[in-house]
Amino acid sequence: MNLDELKTKIWQATENILEKEFFIIDVIIKELREKYKVSVVLDGDEGINIDTCAKISRELGNIIDENNWIESRYVLEVSSPGAENPLKLLRQVPKHIGRTLQIATKDNKTYEGVLKSVKNETITIEQTSGKGKKAQTQLHQIEWANINSIKVLISFK
Repeated sequence: MNLDELKTKIWQATENILEKEFFIIDVIIKELREKYKVSVVLDGDEGINIDTCAKISRELGNIIDENNWIESRYVLEVSSPGAENPLKLLRQVPKHIGRTLQIATKDNKTYEGVLKSVKNETITIEQTSGKGKKAQTQLHQIEWANINSIKVLISFK
């Protein structure tokens, strides 16, 4: 079985295990020296915790072993995307309402502001420029199809 077929089988098996509030961000398979590393990145509408990742990892590992999809040794890693990773799916965005996002668009514009809403495929952020009495606030509505990348900015204030 080639890596693309394996990725498809693991993706489908994972989808069958997941409850409706969870979803797959990515499945990454790397061939290392004497084993494979299979990374499954999951998220949820309200986030995903380590206990859920561990449960899914056990179930997925059993499916991989029962079907003998990987004949050599392998490492299976099921995790959340982590705060530093860009958001890949529109479904990830709503849970970040109230947080500051950095959005790069396909027309080479960059926006940084507080996420106000997500309706249909339109993201609305509030961008403030200037400080104090000179501060100006603007709302920007950005279509999902026009977004190159979107990151949650972590503040330590």
